[in-house]
This record gives sequence, structure tokens and C-alpha cells, in this order.
Amino acid sequence: MNFVQLEYPIFLLLVLIIVWATSALAWRKVIVLGASVYFYAYWDYRFLILLASSTMLDFGIGIALGNYSNATLRRVLLGFSIVGNLGVLGFFKYYNFFVESAQELFSGWGLHGGTLSILLPIGISFYTFQTLSYSIDVYRRTLSPCRNLLDFSIYVMFFPQLVAGPIVRASEFLPQLNHAPAVALRSLYPGLIQILRGFVKKVLIADQLGTFVDPVFAAPQVFSALTILLAIVAYAGQIYGDFAGYTDIAIGSARLLGFRLPENFRHPYLAASIGDFWHRWHITLSTWLRDYVYIPLGGNRRGSIRTYINLMVTMLLGGLWHGAAWNFVAWGAWHGTALCVERWFSRGGTPQASVARGVVTFLVVLFGWTLFRCSTMSQWTMLVGSLFFNFDGFLWLPPLPLIALTLLIGEHWLWMTRWRDVLRLGVESWLTPWIVGFAIAALVLFAPQDAKPFVYFQF
Repeated sequence: MNFVQLEYPIFLLLVLIIVWATSALAWRKVIVLGASVYFYAYWDYRFLILLASSTMLDFGIGIALGNYSNATLRRVLLGFSIVGNLGVLGFFKYYNFFVESAQELFSGWGLHGGTLSILLPIGISFYTFQTLSYSIDVYRRTLSPCRNLLDFSIYVMFFPQLVAGPIVRASEFLPQLNHAPAVALRSLYPGLIQILRGFVKKVLIADQLGTFVDPVFAAPQVFSALTILLAIVAYAGQIYGDFAGYTDIAIGSARLLGFRLPENFRHPYLAASIGDFWHRWHITLSTWLRDYVYIPLGGNRRGSIRTYINLMVTMLLGGLWHGAAWNFVAWGAWHGTALCVERWFSRGGTPQASVARGVVTFLVVLFGWTLFRCSTMSQWTMLVGSLFFNFDGFLWLPPLPLIALTLLIGEHWLWMTRWRDVLRLGVESWLTPWIVGFAIAALVLFAPQDAKPFVYFQF
């Protein structure tokens, strides 16, 4: 069930009516869990068993970690959680990738391995990291184990963020299940506005930019260097609008049900450094990698060389998390290298933010997106070659995608001015009805006929 399909608003409205008409907290939980199971089954009911197994595994391990104090036993239990979660993720997402890579590496030795026809369960990268963080937190004794299976199941399967995040920590979500939120019009308004904001980012910006980006990246040798450059910038806008749009709809939907989900984007293209970019882009993933990979590896506590190694390992894993392909590994290596270089130049202190640093940061991020978007390195080589040497190609500048890109740039620019309060669409502002009306009209007039899947569904 795609957020931007008609089925989702109808589904969400029905869930809201039933939840708000039910006064008993326990029954509200049952309804939310039932809705979440239906939502996931709508995609592919076969993987419900996998989702339920992941839930039961970490629920049981969490209770066992809370019951036992023996250090060795607790490490074994945590090992079961890590191996179980990453084993399933590795099989479904990375088995064919590693087999194919090994075949290429050892092709001269006559070694052959068979790939499998494996369908990637939707959302597995997100809920695997989510349940794994729960077990690690309980093991570290920073979180008490959840002993209510209904609550834990809702935490894992909560439908607004189940498919593509944000990645929610149990310490943030589980306490919210202890009370029934009050029904108030003013509490519903922010959720509705955030959903509308998400639709605008996805439909009016990301999908429109996609109509420009996809043909150019598919055949870059046909287009002029200027067209390719604009397509790269447009892709930066597309992936931001697509993923941030999903997150806004997810957070808004959760808010209508009385739940708060963590912020996942904070105008990443206004970042003054690569480190700052990762404090603004996919925040729940970057903080997950920091807390469960970078810091356990030693962080910056063991000298400069070890810090650089830890940064590279963390970003390589972050790149591989996005997809089982070498272009994602290259993208992670690019950002890891950028973080290391940035740390080297700032080792004497923290440089002041400036326009120049912001421009350089954006260019580094932009170049990284070329690696992220190109599915093969040969496609990337062709794209970069055409960017720098193809001055006789076809110049194509379609108007609607350029308008969408202008709107995105304007929104980022407004956020740096005193007009940023207008973007919040406060209920008291006289501009809010006009902006909301214009946004709804634009969605009706310019929405593509076919709802396009979200980019991060493939991860």
C-alpha cells in the first residue's frame, strides 16, 4: 500500500475512526497492531512470518537478558540476536551479491556458485536495525526489557514507519504505549499539515524531478553537459523529496494516532560540512550507525589513525546497508573519505560555518549522489565522462521539473531567512490557508497519473 495511492488515505481514515471511537487503551493497541499487520500483508503476506519471527526473537531475548545477570550467558544471548537478525538480512539482501562478487573474483580458478531467486522483504533493513537496537540497549542495561508482547509487536510493526523508517528506538516509542492520547483538534492539525508537506515533497517535487532524472541517467551520452549537470542536481532534489516526503507522511500519520516519531531530516543541503550533513540527512540511520557501530569500534578515543579507520568502516557499512551493489559501497567509501579529510583539516578545532564551506559540502554530496544513482560503475563512468566532455549533446530542460527544483531551492532559501515561520504553516498565520489551498490544488492538477514507489522501498 503506497502512501500516495488512494487506498492509503482511506485506510488511515478508517483506522483513525476506529481508534478514536475506542476508549479502552488495550483495544486501541489491538486495533493499531491489526492495522499494521494488514498494512504489511497488503504488500506481501508471505513475509509476515519473517516479521513475526524477528519480533518474537528479540522479544524473547530481551526478557532473557533482563532475567539473567551472568555476563557470559548475556553475551551469548546478544550473539543470538545479532546472528539471527543480521543472518536473515544477509541472506535475503546480500546472498546473491556476495556469490556474484565471489564468482567474478575467482572466475579464473574455475569456482562457481549458484545464485537464488530471492525476493527482498520490504522494510527488512529498517525493522532489522530497529529490533537489533532494542536487544543491544537491553544488553547494555540502558533499557528495561519489554514484557508485554502486544506493546513490543506494535513497536516493531507500527505501520507508518514499518516500510522505510524512521528507525525508532524502543526507549522513544514504548513509553508512549502506556497512556491513551487525548483527542483534540489542535493535536490533529500538525499531523495533517505534516502529511500534506510529505505529499508535496513526494508528488510535486520528487516525482516531477524523476521524469527529468530517469531519462538522463539512462542514456547520458545523448545529453549535453549542462543537461547532465542539472539532472544530477535534480536527483539530489528527487531523493531528498522522495525520502523526506515519506518520512513526513509517516510522522504525520503517527501523530494522528497519538504517537511521536523522531525527526529524520533537517534541511540537509544547508549543511556546512559533511559531518553536519549526516546530522541532517537520514538522522535515525546516522545516529544508529554512530551508537551501534562507530562508538563500539572505538570512535575517536584511540588515536587519529584508528578514528579514520572507524569512520571508513562505519560509512562502508552504511553504504552497503542501502543496497547490495558496489555502487553503494563506493558511495559509502566516498562519504567515509570525505569525513576523514574533513576531520584531518579540522583537527586544530571546529571551523566556522561559511558560504564557501557550504558550497564545497554540497558539491561533495552531489558527486556522491552520482555513485548512489548509477546502478553500475560503467554507467557512472559514462555519466561523468559525458558531464565533462559532451558539449554537443542534446540540451533538454523540461519546464515542470525545473519549476519543482526551483520550489525546493526556494524552500531551503526561505528556511535561512526570517520567513522560516511561514514554512511551519502555523494555525494562527493568515498565510496558512492560502498556502494549504495552493498546495492541494497543485497536487490535484499536477500529480502523475500513476503513483511512483518510494525510492527507499528498495532498501
